[in-house]
Amino acid sequence: MTTIVALVVVGPLVAAAAGLMWQDRSVVRDVITLGGLGATTAAAAWLLVAVERNGTVVIRVGGWDPDLGIVLVADLFAALILVVAVATILVVEIFAIGQRRTAWGADARLAGPLLLVLTSGVALAIVTGDLFTLFVAFELILISSYVLLTHQGRRGQIRSGMTYVTMNLFASTLFLLGVAFVYSATGTVNFAQLAIRIPELSSELRWGIGLWFLVVFGTKAAIFPLFSWLPDSYPTAPTTITAVFAGLLTKIGVYALIRFHTMMSMEDLGPVILIVAGVTMLVGVAGALAQDDMKRILSFHIVSQIGYMLMGLGLFSVAGVAGAVLFLIHQIPIKTVLFLVGGLVEESEGTSTLDRVGGLAARKPVIALLFALPALSLAGLPPFSGFVAKLALIDAGIADVSVPIVAVALVGSLLTLLSMAKIWLGVFWGGQPNSPAPVPVDSGSVRSHRLMVTATSFAVAATLGIALAAGPLWELSERAAIDLIDPSDYVELVLQ
Repeated sequence: MTTIVALVVVGPLVAAAAGLMWQDRSVVRDVITLGGLGATTAAAAWLLVAVERNGTVVIRVGGWDPDLGIVLVADLFAALILVVAVATILVVEIFAIGQRRTAWGADARLAGPLLLVLTSGVALAIVTGDLFTLFVAFELILISSYVLLTHQGRRGQIRSGMTYVTMNLFASTLFLLGVAFVYSATGTVNFAQLAIRIPELSSELRWGIGLWFLVVFGTKAAIFPLFSWLPDSYPTAPTTITAVFAGLLTKIGVYALIRFHTMMSMEDLGPVILIVAGVTMLVGVAGALAQDDMKRILSFHIVSQIGYMLMGLGLFSVAGVAGAVLFLIHQIPIKTVLFLVGGLVEESEGTSTLDRVGGLAARKPVIALLFALPALSLAGLPPFSGFVAKLALIDAGIADVSVPIVAVALVGSLLTLLSMAKIWLGVFWGGQPNSPAPVPVDSGSVRSHRLMVTATSFAVAATLGIALAAGPLWELSERAAIDLIDPSDYVELVLQ
């Protein structure tokens, strides 16, 4: 089973190299990309089953001790997020194959292999067992994502990409300094050893480390006030790239926040995290309400929804962290599918600006349905997965008597519903648009369009499946939260 842990990291890199060798042969390249992503998804699913049945899997790369070498660890939290992440990338790549003939698509010669490199970075960030390798994983993600954002060379993409890379390089610099500081204070960067040594430090040192990495991972996750790069960068990229970024990149920052702050017993920072969570919810949804473009509205909602996951972390209870884990599982496919629908709107109408599109529900009822289902879930209405995840967080907040954050979460959900209604009324309802829309780009063959709709439908079905499997997923999330709050088993397995 340790081979599977290594395969989910190394496999996509091998497939990316093969894809670059065959970049001018579209069929071969697509088969390699889909094959690499499919194999990685299958390996991740197999790993989840094994971890759920047999417990955490640990691999010491090169046989080195944790003091000196790299350790890869697949516990239940990692296995859950890994399978959702790679499956989402696979669905997006299917959409991309259908979209590549349109002006809205990315350059397939580079996009496929780079997406595989991104997958490898995401997998490494999830299963790594030390801070420095986590830094390397984030850099792998940053390099591939920057090229994906800007490789078409459009003026708006280059400008927005520079904003993206500048903020993330800032975070990377802080990250590297933080790694050095932690090593000087504890003599290690291994998570298992840090879980023992950081709680033994003085309260001032623990606060400093906790706040430092709250800023580092918070920049990656786009929390308030470190989110300004996101709404400016994401809407300019091709749909397939934006969909992956929206569903995954900020969520990996959240994953790191949960992993680090729970294992290092940073519960003293709980009140600070709850304040940041509340402000992130409200600022994000307020920004969404102020926009007049579908993709920009959805971009601000990425920020708003991060606040809910921070809320679960800030409670530092099993119920709160379990709610954050479940919300993370729900959010990855929901945000991805909403941006895929945005791509279908652009492909059909030539724009996603609200006042230049209207009555799409009558002309394209399938696209309207594909938007409505995840939009209702994002707003937290029953019986969708968003309702289950938000109910878990609200219940955890009430149990913790954290009334202010519960109230903010409820207000944020109401405003989210209003912003989804704004998109529905502007894009899907009504009659003719207020101003003429540009002539839509050539959408390619009917077969390509159907492939895009099919991929989006699969993603919507996955979100419905999460709602149907809410009970088992909650049990798994709760078990993962117990292991995060009390990492003694994790520590023993890594250090034995």
